[in-house]
Amino acid sequence: MNIYADNAATTKMSKKAVSAMMPYFEELYGNPSSLYSAGQRAKEAIEEARETIAGIIGASAREIIFTSGGTESDNQAIMSAAANGKRQGKYHIISDAIEHHAVLHTLKKLEKEGFEVTYVPVHKNGIINVSALEKAIRDDTCLVTVMYANNEIGTVQPIKKISEICRRRGVVFHTDAVQAVGHVPIDVNDLGVDMLSASAHKFHGAKGTGFLYVRRGVRISSFIEGGEQERGRRAGTENVAGIVSMGAALKEVAADIDKNVPRITALRNRLIDGLSEIPHSALNGDREKRLPGNVNFCFEGIEGESLLLLLDDKGISASSGSACASGSLDPSHVLLAIGRVHDVAHGSLRLTLGEDITQKEIAYIIKSVKEAVEYLRGFSPVWNDCVSGKSKFIL
Repeated sequence: MNIYADNAATTKMSKKAVSAMMPYFEELYGNPSSLYSAGQRAKEAIEEARETIAGIIGASAREIIFTSGGTESDNQAIMSAAANGKRQGKYHIISDAIEHHAVLHTLKKLEKEGFEVTYVPVHKNGIINVSALEKAIRDDTCLVTVMYANNEIGTVQPIKKISEICRRRGVVFHTDAVQAVGHVPIDVNDLGVDMLSASAHKFHGAKGTGFLYVRRGVRISSFIEGGEQERGRRAGTENVAGIVSMGAALKEVAADIDKNVPRITALRNRLIDGLSEIPHSALNGDREKRLPGNVNFCFEGIEGESLLLLLDDKGISASSGSACASGSLDPSHVLLAIGRVHDVAHGSLRLTLGEDITQKEIAYIIKSVKEAVEYLRGFSPVWNDCVSGKSKFIL
């Protein structure tokens, strides 16, 4: 049995998304900036996708900027807010410790340029301390950036509540919604956010394509220079095929979201219950306030990398955290931020379910993880020390 359970890293392109993009490789390959009909047809396709995406998230088409993905969208949003702040003499930014590196590394860069960043703590369940965030806002705060849902532990933040605080204090609010768009209903007006980032390959669109929502009235800086594409907000010839695929993919998942969310949530809960039966294990993130398909566990006494290899042998594709940090030997910054110690954080497993997951596959994952954990603990000196009483169990 082969089961792909790493949808937080990337998703399989849907057939509709593939079909929608193919003509723009073969017949309708004109440059959208050209005046002749082949170029104008490509431009029309871009604008149709923009209208589709805007309608799904409750925005206007003029508020959508197409980018190369979530990382670029995050960078453009944060750097633009910082530039606006600098013009007003405001050099303070608020975020939190469990953001994606696309946000954290951009903030580190800004710190070197004279900005001060306050990293608000999160509770043990991965939910941000909203009171601490509100207290951290100052007269010179130019931006609050908090992700909608965490890419590792799946926790969903109280975005609407945060946006209300920011609006009341006159501070621009950006959310990295890369893991949320296409998996939970999104309405930017209801949320009240000023900027929102998304990436197509997280919801069955093409890699290398994303968008940034920018509320009308929020000043945005061009992150890439060299042309007047995207109304001067993002230079470079548009990725027509990718943009079209993104519109088709989001339209497809949005049409089924009301049906898929409760179904995937139920299967997620069954998986959590099954893995919770493993002694000295712990669920990471809030049990309820999490993405429908996200399950993240720590297992004491094992290494996450070894567990992934054993699961791969059993036909299960999973991960131990963010795909962007998969080459790092350090434990997850997210797990450390919620209080997991280094030894336990190293033994983490992230399973992210797709819309096509079945009851049979969930049962197979539970059985396979139980077998793999038992096998690895059989020759783990850390586990043996705990069992013998030389060391104390942490979980």
